[in-house]
Amino acid sequence: MRFHVNRDVFSEAVSFVVKLLPQRNPQPILAGVLIEASESGLSLSAFDYEASARTTIDATVDEPGTILVHGRLLSEIASRLPNAPIQIAVEDDGGILLTCGSARFTLSSMPVQEYPAIPEVSGESGLVPSEDFATAIAQVAFAASRDDVTPVLTGVQLEVTGTRLSLVATDRYRVALREIPWDGGSAASDEATTALVPARTLTEVGKTFAHGGDISIAFSGAGDREIIAFTAGNKTVTSLLIKGNFPPVRRLFPEQTEHHAVVNTAELAEAVRRVSLVLDRSAPLRFTFTSERVAMDASGTEQARATESVDATLVGDDVTLGLNPQYLLESLGAVRSEFTRITFTSSENANKLSPVLITPQTSVDKGGAESFKYLLQPNLLLR
Repeated sequence: MRFHVNRDVFSEAVSFVVKLLPQRNPQPILAGVLIEASESGLSLSAFDYEASARTTIDATVDEPGTILVHGRLLSEIASRLPNAPIQIAVEDDGGILLTCGSARFTLSSMPVQEYPAIPEVSGESGLVPSEDFATAIAQVAFAASRDDVTPVLTGVQLEVTGTRLSLVATDRYRVALREIPWDGGSAASDEATTALVPARTLTEVGKTFAHGGDISIAFSGAGDREIIAFTAGNKTVTSLLIKGNFPPVRRLFPEQTEHHAVVNTAELAEAVRRVSLVLDRSAPLRFTFTSERVAMDASGTEQARATESVDATLVGDDVTLGLNPQYLLESLGAVRSEFTRITFTSSENANKLSPVLITPQTSVDKGGAESFKYLLQPNLLLR
């Protein structure tokens, strides 16, 4: 096997395929990158039984063949090579020789025959705009749980219905929901299709395909090997779906939204960051909403205390409640609008705190897009 390839193109391709691999893999073979050279160019792949990444690039192939080499090492080497074409060849002893200008590396090969087959996806697919999809992932994935004790909460639920794709995530304390357009082509159906995708994998997909035109999303497999594939240009990422029933959190979003406050997003976020500096990590921040402002009061450790207020417009009665400042800051970063509307919901149970609904607001008196919603459960405040 022998081929020549552009350094920048090769480095970017290797970086892409190794990005989804875990830092530490219990099976050394899964740390490899599979490189297949043929007359049509190079194919680079990585797979850890849960997620895979594959891309194809142009190259001059003198001798076709297939090699498996340690992915992260190859990625680090490729990113630091001089500005010259790369040549990779398999030597007589089975070692891999990489040369670039005056740089020369000899790498060990891994047994190709032990590497698992990369998943192939042939199911129904649809298209979403890449920028919309990347934005939606960034607005939702952070709300997924990081606790593996409940695997279904570590994923983002994708649901296709008609011409809409919705993304939902929750960790029990909050729920984030975003909807974007979906083009199912001739196979479009009003019957819902769902997929529970690991939030970590979906986040990498959003970063990788943020500016790739339309993204093709395909659903495939059955039973314990259901997978989803994301394809844009010459890149494809697949992910094994999380098994289990995602909680029916959509019904938690309220119908009535009359009792609410509108605040400047940036001003509130900056104030929350300052005031919460004195708080313990898990302590709530006290908010008091009145007709013209929202006041924040943080009582921290060692007699530390901070207060601040920002302008707000309140419709309805005054409200005092406690909110997790970090959860609130993440929601304010996700609304992506100049103003934020904070709606105070009601509950039939007088002993249970009702969640607040956070949505974008174009101006003080004009609502924003209805495609993003964030529900946050308040915390009990100590008197």
